[in-house]
Amino acid sequence: MKSLSNDQVFYAFAPDLEPHLTVDQGEEFVLNTCDCFENQLSSDEDTLDKLDWNRINPATGPVAISGVKPGNVVRIDIKKLELTGKSVMTTIPGAGMISGITEASTRVMDNDDGVLTVATEKGELQLPLKPMIGVIGLAPAEGSIPTGTPGKHGGNMDCNLIGEGASLYLQAAVEGGLFGCGDAHALMGDGEVLVCGAETPARVTLAAAVVDVPQLPTPFVETEELYAAIATAKTSDEALKMAVDNMFAFLTGIVGLSEGDAGRLMSLVGDLKFCQVVDPEITVRFEFPKAVLAQLGFAGIGV
Repeated sequence: MKSLSNDQVFYAFAPDLEPHLTVDQGEEFVLNTCDCFENQLSSDEDTLDKLDWNRINPATGPVAISGVKPGNVVRIDIKKLELTGKSVMTTIPGAGMISGITEASTRVMDNDDGVLTVATEKGELQLPLKPMIGVIGLAPAEGSIPTGTPGKHGGNMDCNLIGEGASLYLQAAVEGGLFGCGDAHALMGDGEVLVCGAETPARVTLAAAVVDVPQLPTPFVETEELYAAIATAKTSDEALKMAVDNMFAFLTGIVGLSEGDAGRLMSLVGDLKFCQVVDPEITVRFEFPKAVLAQLGFAGIGV
């Protein structure tokens, strides 16, 4: 199986990147990824002063996908997501959404046997793992977008639905798409309010292919249980409205529901959630259960 090591990385999605790997559509490949700090923090004693801030949020890649043309919708399947090292978290005064953080600190955590071990002053916790990919995307048509920034191209969306078994749909803007991913988390709650989750290196097995659904509002995520429209904007109000509108467009334009039926069902069984609130722009998602649409005869995207 074709693969890239975790030193084959880039720090901005751009149309002029040279691919490190070319794969056929549907061909499985492996990307070995660093954590968001590029594995620079390895103990609780490692302070933020040790960080080279130019090496934050590396994405492994880029990967060119044969036959992908600008305008194509590309389905990226996360076949397997394996954690390959310990997890790390930092507190940074003034960063994130928690105004009460006054001290910088680093905590390295074990993530063995399906749990994240978190030491607190009141005792040790073991929390079930839910690995996910924070940075994942395709190159834009023009310009350069830092890997730490989310947007229409994907990027640092920090959506915790994007884990093993999920599929992410993105619209290609350049030949080959120029795909990359990184910033895996062993566990992260919605919002990522501290500015980080359990940052962890990983081995990610993927496959990508074009799907014939040009009207699909991207970025869009499919899991075993849910469809989710992802939206990023400078303000939460803008992002929330965009996510709602994108799910409405999916339900009416692709599923074929009437406007009234789509609106009623969105209000009855849909969920509007934050992905992250700490990056240069805000990312939210609107989730809708697949089981409801299956009852109405919807067989799936592109089916």
